[in-house]
Amino acid sequence: MQLKHLRTLLSPQDGAAKVTCMAWSQNNAKFAVCTVDRVVLLYDEHGERRDKFSTKPADMKYGRKSYMVKGMAFSPDSTKIAIGQTDNIIYVYKIGEDWGDKKVICNKFIQTSAVTCLQWPAEYIIVFGLAEGKVRLANTKTNKSSTIYGTESYVVSLTTNCSGKGILSGHADGTIVRYFFDDEGSGESQGKLVNHPCPPYALAWATNSIVAAGCDRKIVAYGKEGHVLQTFDYSRDPQEREFTTAVASPGGQSVVLGSYDRLRVFNWSPQRSIWEEAKPKEIANLYTITALAWKRDGSRLCVGTLCGGVEQFDCCLRRSIYKNKFELTYVGPSQVIVKNLSSGTRVVLKSHYGYEVEEVKILGKERYLVAHTSDTLLLGDLNTNRLSEIAWQGSGGNEKYFFENENVCMIFNAGELTLVEYGNNDTLGSVRTEFMNPHLISVRINERCQRGTEDNKKLAYLIDIKTIAIVDLIGGYNIGTVSHESRVDWLELNETGHKLLFRDRKLRLHLYDIESCSKTMILNFCSYVQWVPGSDVLVAQNRHSLCVWYNIEAPERVTMFTIRGDVIGLERGGGKTEVMVMEGVTTVAYTLDEGLIEFGTAIDDGNYIRATAFLETLEMTPETEAMWKTLSKLALEARQLHIAERCFSALGQVAKARFLHETNEIADQVSREYGGEGTDFYQVRARLAMLEKNYKLAEMIFLEQNAVEEAMGMYQELHRWDECIAVAEAKGHPALEKLRRSYYQWLMDTQQEERAGELQESQGDGLAAISLYLKAGLPAKAARLVLTREELLANTELVEHITAALIKGELYERAGDLFEKIHNPQKALECYRKGNAFMKAVELARLAFPVEVVKLEEAWGDHLVQQKQLDAAINHYIEARCSIKAIEAALGARQWKKAIYILDLQDRNTASKYYPLVAQHYASLQEYEIAEELYTKGDRTKDAIDMYTQAGRWEQAHKLAMKCMRPEDVSVLYITQAQEMEKQGKYREAERLYVTVEEPDLAITMYKKHKLYDDMIRLVGKHHPDLLSDTHLHLGKELEAEGRLQEAEYHYLEAQEWKATVNMYRASGLWEEAYRVARTQGGANAHKHVAYLWAKSLGGEAAVRLLNKLGLLEAAVDHAADNCSFEFAFELSRLALKHKTPEVHLKYAMFLEDEGKFEEAEAEFIRAGKPKEAVLMGVEGLVEQARHWEQAGEYSRAVDCYLKVRDSGNSGLAEKCWMKAAELSIKFLPPQRNMEVVLAVGPQLIGIGKHSAAAELYLNLDLVKEAIDAFIEGEEWNKAKRVAKELDPRYEDYVDQHYKEFLKNQGKVDSLVGVDVIAALDLYVEQGQWDKCIETATKQNYKILHKYVALYATHLIREGNSAQALALYVQHGAPANPQNFNIYKRIFTDMVSSPGTNCAEAYHSWADLRDVLFNLCENLVKSSEANSPAHEEFKTMLLIAHYYATRSAAQSVKQLETVAARLSVSLLRHTQLLPVDKAFYEAGIAAKAVGWENMAFIFLNRFLDLTDAIEEGTLDGLDHSDFQDTDIPFEVPLPAKQHVPEAEREEVRDWVLTVSMDQRLEQVLPRDERGAYEASLVAASTGVQALPCLITGYPILRNKIEFKRPGKAANKDNWNKFLMAIKTSHSPVCQDVLKFISQWCGGLPSTSFSFQ
Repeated sequence: MQLKHLRTLLSPQDGAAKVTCMAWSQNNAKFAVCTVDRVVLLYDEHGERRDKFSTKPADMKYGRKSYMVKGMAFSPDSTKIAIGQTDNIIYVYKIGEDWGDKKVICNKFIQTSAVTCLQWPAEYIIVFGLAEGKVRLANTKTNKSSTIYGTESYVVSLTTNCSGKGILSGHADGTIVRYFFDDEGSGESQGKLVNHPCPPYALAWATNSIVAAGCDRKIVAYGKEGHVLQTFDYSRDPQEREFTTAVASPGGQSVVLGSYDRLRVFNWSPQRSIWEEAKPKEIANLYTITALAWKRDGSRLCVGTLCGGVEQFDCCLRRSIYKNKFELTYVGPSQVIVKNLSSGTRVVLKSHYGYEVEEVKILGKERYLVAHTSDTLLLGDLNTNRLSEIAWQGSGGNEKYFFENENVCMIFNAGELTLVEYGNNDTLGSVRTEFMNPHLISVRINERCQRGTEDNKKLAYLIDIKTIAIVDLIGGYNIGTVSHESRVDWLELNETGHKLLFRDRKLRLHLYDIESCSKTMILNFCSYVQWVPGSDVLVAQNRHSLCVWYNIEAPERVTMFTIRGDVIGLERGGGKTEVMVMEGVTTVAYTLDEGLIEFGTAIDDGNYIRATAFLETLEMTPETEAMWKTLSKLALEARQLHIAERCFSALGQVAKARFLHETNEIADQVSREYGGEGTDFYQVRARLAMLEKNYKLAEMIFLEQNAVEEAMGMYQELHRWDECIAVAEAKGHPALEKLRRSYYQWLMDTQQEERAGELQESQGDGLAAISLYLKAGLPAKAARLVLTREELLANTELVEHITAALIKGELYERAGDLFEKIHNPQKALECYRKGNAFMKAVELARLAFPVEVVKLEEAWGDHLVQQKQLDAAINHYIEARCSIKAIEAALGARQWKKAIYILDLQDRNTASKYYPLVAQHYASLQEYEIAEELYTKGDRTKDAIDMYTQAGRWEQAHKLAMKCMRPEDVSVLYITQAQEMEKQGKYREAERLYVTVEEPDLAITMYKKHKLYDDMIRLVGKHHPDLLSDTHLHLGKELEAEGRLQEAEYHYLEAQEWKATVNMYRASGLWEEAYRVARTQGGANAHKHVAYLWAKSLGGEAAVRLLNKLGLLEAAVDHAADNCSFEFAFELSRLALKHKTPEVHLKYAMFLEDEGKFEEAEAEFIRAGKPKEAVLMGVEGLVEQARHWEQAGEYSRAVDCYLKVRDSGNSGLAEKCWMKAAELSIKFLPPQRNMEVVLAVGPQLIGIGKHSAAAELYLNLDLVKEAIDAFIEGEEWNKAKRVAKELDPRYEDYVDQHYKEFLKNQGKVDSLVGVDVIAALDLYVEQGQWDKCIETATKQNYKILHKYVALYATHLIREGNSAQALALYVQHGAPANPQNFNIYKRIFTDMVSSPGTNCAEAYHSWADLRDVLFNLCENLVKSSEANSPAHEEFKTMLLIAHYYATRSAAQSVKQLETVAARLSVSLLRHTQLLPVDKAFYEAGIAAKAVGWENMAFIFLNRFLDLTDAIEEGTLDGLDHSDFQDTDIPFEVPLPAKQHVPEAEREEVRDWVLTVSMDQRLEQVLPRDERGAYEASLVAASTGVQALPCLITGYPILRNKIEFKRPGKAANKDNWNKFLMAIKTSHSPVCQDVLKFISQWCGGLPSTSFSFQ
């Protein structure tokens, strides 16, 4: 390889300004250089600088010069650049696809030490080295970094192999470490590879070795496992200095190392397997080389130097000009760039296997590339850029290439034809043939779309001079062979591959139909022939006639023109087809009938009316007749009868046309009378059946409608008497006898004696019938009749006559029967033998000739074998003692059990060859054990192993094989077997074989080879899960390259590479798909960016429609303007968002201003309605003019000039001008003019925020209100108040009112409180500042406070926070306001319905509810609502809340368990106010807990009934019998929802079910001494009502303790029990209960408890 200096990209500076790093993009379009100033310069592929951007430090506080850039790399998609910096960070910049795209940081990775080097080998994966010795990986997708491996030594260099699947790092201590992401099957080791004598700053990984160099001035080449291959020692060369950097060519065949003023070039020699040094490139004053970068296509090398210069070199091994039209640049042994010198287009020809490209040729009208390597052949189409590389063993350049077909290259070599489809790396097919003329080969590759056929690839070629073979290239099998009597000299398939044309040496033209295998000669002399492109129309020349077949299905129909010359070609286009004929020296065009060519299209579309209309326009010719025939057939099949009638009329088939015409008349009449399709009428259906000669169907249709006469008439008309008589008999027709006589007479007239005889026999006239049978030559029928009638047998002459006729007709069995019947056994046996009637012969022999039986049995067996009745033959052979014949017959008859039985009786030698045959049968039935036993008996164990293998029974096969084979043989056997399976396409079986011998990688390779990617992924996931993501990515790229985009999408997304999917669809122009993927898989804004790019690609109205549809039009305009795409922004705003146009003009103006294009900017500002520059220029002019008038004493004019100045961004100048105008008017102008000027200036000053100045001006002229308004507008309230107070007190209220409104509008509530408290409170409510509202209201009167407490409580209840509402009333008391009653009830309802309150922890909630209700009741007593229904309801609620609170208190003390249970039971009498299902559940569970099982059972049973009622939505179905004579109410509200969770309901259901099976429980509630339910306050028998106990809620029957407040009492036992529990437990909650009872009941009894 040679280096040739091309250009200087960046000129060097005078001092040190080193180029720190450089990089080429993967797509060869961009080149990046990072300078010492930390600026990245971007060049295009031609070396023109196009863009730049500055890098940034990790932290700005350390300044922009706090770091150096040590590494830089492009992403694989060339849209991003990674920058590694010494301030411990890596930034990834998105630079976009186009020059000038905005540069944004899309990833950053913070590290623990300085980044020293960096590579980006694969999508999302950045690899970098750190000063602390670690080599790490940054994932741009997850934005996370991780350590690959760590060393203790500074990383000085980092490089990748050619594929990017492996990395190599060099360290300061000389260590070189290798790591693979995927070793690609090389098996090379990972980890520390070698210890280089010095730090390997110059490190390159070539294809065959690793090259390292450093400060010791030695270059060392290491082998794949670290051994030294070569050393180049320059340490004694005084001109050489240390090596600083190295780079390998993209193909890995060359390495360049940089030192001082010098580039050393090394090339790998494949023949010698060593590095050869080329002449070094020495450049004076270049100084030390600090960076090297090689273009991805290998054609350019860029060199960066210590002084900041960047030089570009051309790299090539050699360059040549091919035929003065193409330039061939060999950039590496395996890579050639082919450039078309006229068009400038380039194609990179590369061997994917790394083989050296030996020679490149451009053939086939300079369109096709052909190149050889040692093991492959490279082919390509320069027009379509489709390249192929196929395995090819060189044959000394004897190949011949044919490029007649645009899709396929045909290669002839040593009697073999190979077909290669461009763009495909596998051969399409290869066949043996000696005939190398392309006219004797025809290939058709998907040239015309056919319905139901996706891929259609066919080949026709000559096997020998007279035999043509037709091959399906997809399946690789022969679909037709044509043998011809004469030599074939031309052949061609039609475009669909269904017809083959060929011509023999006698110039006869033949057509071969591949489907029907039929051959037709269509022309006896043919000098030119061709298919019309895009159709199946054929054109040929026969001497002076031009022959055209418009319908090739009817080859006998041909259209002929007379011509006076030779056909030279065929041209089709512009809606016409012309045959070009050379007549003398002129070319004449004969136009073919395009309509006839198009007829086939109409037929294919099924549009028969269009086809008919088209044929109507044509004269009747043989071609047209063939088309009418085709159409008639199709129309009949489609039941389009009028079209069929027209076709038959056109064809002159009068009978069919007339028949169809009558049929159509019937159909039309029926349609007119009854509507609908007349074709469904029975006569129409019957007539169509008759037309198709399906008379039975016609008869069935007639008889279904009871049209017997019509059915008989049809058969008579057709002379089908039998069927006619059968119909008459079946239907009992009166004319039956007459029909029979007519039929007999007709038979005799037409000499049908057999039918006449059958008729006489059926009528009982035997002699007449026999006479007729014999006359008709049917002695067997005569014999059958004689044998059935004794009187006829007695006629000896008749019998002899019949037997003679039978023997003459070789009807031996019938003759034998007759002989036996007349007692002549010898002749009978003879006849039976001749007639093979062995059964009768054996039966007769057993009686008359016993010795003959054995011979007869064997003969019978032989006869049955001849008749293929092997099954029947077995027993006869056994009878005849012929064992071998019996076995063979049994095998032939598949009587396997019989065969085994016979074999087991034979000796081993005889039987052994038959056992495997039987075994094969059992193997096919999957009865493998029997088959194995039989194979073993036949000494064929290997066959048994094969059987198990093919059946997929690998374990049994393995077991059997291990018994009789060595393990390595087994492995070889399995792999060989698997490869065989693979060839047969049985991939699953092959996989199982590979896996059985622990070779899953072979199975993975197999699936990859056959493109069965799902199976491949399944195995990778199972056996190599760590490679799954990479595999998906790899497959995605492959499928994308093949154009299988949906499958590629699946794999990309599985590999979590959504961006690659979007880019793929974008590249293919499938924007909708790209948008869909970005929307579903990308980030929040990904789809918007894609939509913008999509719209930009469409432009115009289409872009607007798209963006409107996606709802992104406005955002797109902004995005375009922000990204300087002003043309697009103006286009969008002009078409759809005219109101945005000024905004775009403004942004454009600002952009132009930044660019220094001031005149254009000014124009744009004016278009934007912001004429800033013009105005500013105008302002300065006015000020000059005003000063001039002032100096001249023209004060009025000066004032006018000053007043014309407007605020255009320079408000200070404007203010000075206006104040000057006011000052001059006050000083020098009359009062009226003075007032006008001040009233004009004041509002303008206010407009620029100079309120005080405006107010002072007003006050100068005593304009008090105007001055106050100016102060108010400037929010200077104190000044406004002072002016009002001092100058005009009438305006004090005016100022106060405005001040209040200001505070309200500003939300300054705290200030508003001092002015208007109610307004302030309402504002707090509006703003939701409830705490401040209540706090402020607390400072007001009670009424105001409770208005806002009620509002807050209502708000909390709506928010579902009743507990906080309750706390509000606990804090502020519960007034007896009727408007609050609903709030109190709602709090009560929410509290009793809430879950989790049946526990000791809920005490404080219940106590709060109880205390609020107590406070309310106390307030009600003092109000007008005392003793009202509401008061009574709240008293009940208070009692319920007390029970709940007491229950929670009792639940906290073990000894009060029964008290808690009784309270739960007592609450049942209040279920009109409580959720009834929850109450019964809690009572039942409490009763169950203390062992009251009867009660628990009844309550929980009731609970289950209630849950069902809630589901059904009605309580009507409830049974109340258990609760008769109790105070538990029946009429209760139905709960809207279940209050007990499903799990608890199921537990109760199970318990109730279990208990209901227990006979010991009584389903009755417990009763007391009153004979009433023990918890009922009312005794049903007497109606007396007891007081409830304050502690349990149960009725007090005796031992009553009364309290001071009437109606309050307790049971003494319960009371004492409660007191004792408090004393022993010191429970604070129980003490709180006592304290409440004391407040509620007016003190405690004297025996009671002290609260100390």
